[in-house]
Amino acid sequence: MIDLRNWSPRLLSVLRIVSALLFFAHGTQKLFGFPASDMHPAMFTLSWFAGVLEVGGGALLLIGLFTRPVAFLLSGQMAIGYWLAHAPQSPFPAINGGDAAILFCFIFLYIAAAGPGPWSVDAAKGAR
Repeated sequence: MIDLRNWSPRLLSVLRIVSALLFFAHGTQKLFGFPASDMHPAMFTLSWFAGVLEVGGGALLLIGLFTRPVAFLLSGQMAIGYWLAHAPQSPFPAINGGDAAILFCFIFLYIAAAGPGPWSVDAAKGAR
């Protein structure tokens, strides 16, 4: 039997990287219309600032730089986003479209507590 405990730190890095890529894509949709989207928020609106956090924070999480504070900030963004944009539509996440916001919130909260994993700029800086 394979001992998967040895893979735990690496899979933390994989979780961070995949989550960051998905999150980054939400920001590029808002700010640049890619992938194709009908959402084009005006500059300095709440949605625009969300897009800036998604692109900037997603990029930092992707490479694993300032991982803990960035993940904590983005977790809060997703909690606020859920309660402002999704919860008023319905109390059920499957209906209000807030499933991803909830998952991002708790994944980022976990990453803020657990750290970036070994495949990160933060880990490389710490090794020096």
